[in-house]
Amino acid sequence: MKKLFALILSLILVLSLATGALADAKARNLDEIKESGKLVIGVFSDKKPFGYVDEYGEYQGYDVYFARRLAEDLGVELELVSVDAPNRVEYLTSAKVDIILANFTVTPERAEVVDFALPYMKVALGVVSPDAALITSIEDLRGKKLIVSKGTTAETWFTANEPDVELLKFDTYTETFNALLDGRGDALSTDNTEVLAWAIENPGFTVGIESLGSLDTIAPAVQKGNDTVLAYINDEIQALAAEQFFHADYEATLKDVYGDAVDPDNLVVEGGVIE
Repeated sequence: MKKLFALILSLILVLSLATGALADAKARNLDEIKESGKLVIGVFSDKKPFGYVDEYGEYQGYDVYFARRLAEDLGVELELVSVDAPNRVEYLTSAKVDIILANFTVTPERAEVVDFALPYMKVALGVVSPDAALITSIEDLRGKKLIVSKGTTAETWFTANEPDVELLKFDTYTETFNALLDGRGDALSTDNTEVLAWAIENPGFTVGIESLGSLDTIAPAVQKGNDTVLAYINDEIQALAAEQFFHADYEATLKDVYGDAVDPDNLVVEGGVIE
């Protein structure tokens, strides 16, 4: 029994050391990425139209369009890695990816653990619910179940500002929207750009609250202190403004989804400048 106990303790120690080493893994700098010939970017795979896998197994979406340009201009191949909202920070701190482009809203808390580049999108929170029981105000949510994804600004905002609203939390966006479809929750909150797109593609649901909380920005993120990669992204965002790149990105990936429901100037940020 003592030998077994000692073995278990040894295994725990080894796992702890391995986990610690992984958590402290150093990200590759720009020269190392160029030398390897590959840029690794984390994106969503289930968050249409921003990052998703299509019927042919290919990544598509607004973030993916930008990711491809970053690799192209750097002269390297692109490797896309699927991430979920709760593990975006961990994928950077453990150096599993070089960059996160997964609808990552800039917040002071996140900026303490990762470095954000210049923004390329504007966003607020929205709430979508069934037309038969439409939620149009915070008051309507009290006593109801609100579906959110873990690790998102929706979870943070409602926890801090509306503790009386019951939150039903899931790890992935697919799970959250499925929970709304099958009636496990009364409404769902995430970025307003996402719920607007989802409601357009799912008749019977409407975004009753189109803007909640403050107007935030979405930006690429890198591991804390990875200055060379951060500088490359910032230089790219500023240079791409000359060709109105993110408006072209919108036309290619979002326009067919939103139609006239969204003014692209209310979403797109060019050159990292918020007007």
